[in-house]
Amino acid sequence: MENTSRLFSGDTLLTADEINEVTRRSNFQGALIVAFDWTLIILLFLLAAQIPNPLVYLLVILLLGSRQLALGIIVHEAGHRSLFNSQTMNEFCGTWLSGYWVFSDMNDYMKGHLKHHKYSGTEQDPDLKNYDAYPVTSTSFKRKMIRDLSGQIGWRRIKSIARSIRRIGELKPRVRQTLIRSIAVNLFMLLTLTAFGHPWLYALWVIAFMTSHMLVTRIRQVAEHAAVPDHFDLDSRLNTRTIYVNRLERLLFSPHNLNYHLEHHLMPSVPIYRLRRLHKILLDKGYYDGMDFPMGYITLLRQVIQTA
Repeated sequence: MENTSRLFSGDTLLTADEINEVTRRSNFQGALIVAFDWTLIILLFLLAAQIPNPLVYLLVILLLGSRQLALGIIVHEAGHRSLFNSQTMNEFCGTWLSGYWVFSDMNDYMKGHLKHHKYSGTEQDPDLKNYDAYPVTSTSFKRKMIRDLSGQIGWRRIKSIARSIRRIGELKPRVRQTLIRSIAVNLFMLLTLTAFGHPWLYALWVIAFMTSHMLVTRIRQVAEHAAVPDHFDLDSRLNTRTIYVNRLERLLFSPHNLNYHLEHHLMPSVPIYRLRRLHKILLDKGYYDGMDFPMGYITLLRQVIQTA
């Protein structure tokens, strides 16, 4: 396959109008994404409060974990400065309306993430550890899922946060600021739920962070780069994956067009709400001829899990 630089060379596949179309940022569409996530989070808390049932709690925990992933996507997009046309909005939503709620520093995250873009397809990719071992055996993958859903991986994250709190005076100013603000917004959530008479609902947020959030994050990582044709090839079509998903899968594992990860690597400047359009343009132009896009996460897991 030809190198992906052809997208931007003199004989580019995309016209100037097409590039302008797919890279156009919209404050309105960015706001819709943020509003959708927080509306769903509030509705999930209301559901748990109104229907005290263990099955409802399990559903809420699962969906809260996927929304925590969605908040991480907002951090990612705002960090690329592509979610909003307004850079002030990118900064505000990437921190106060997303990152701090899951103890994530947008600027610190982007330092590593930009290296992932730069070194994707090489042994220098800092995210290589997340997918290099794939395909794995079904036994191995089940162990990973059990560790996620049982909270073993999440507990490590909680302990890491607790250690940072204990040595807060020793932290670098930027790290300390992020920690303090993250504690503040989570305390605000707890106090708000307490004011409405349901402080225990905050436990669902923490449990989701420790369990379902870890699982959907793992599946996201697997979907993007695991068991691709050649993750040591510089051609993004060989080292990165796009998958086709249904509405339920989009809700759980790939909110906000996250499944179009190949397109994101081809053109990181494209807002997430225009990745589907970029995919269609490249598909129509034959840029993906001979490629296979998995139909859903069940198909994907069959590709990344060894049967023998």
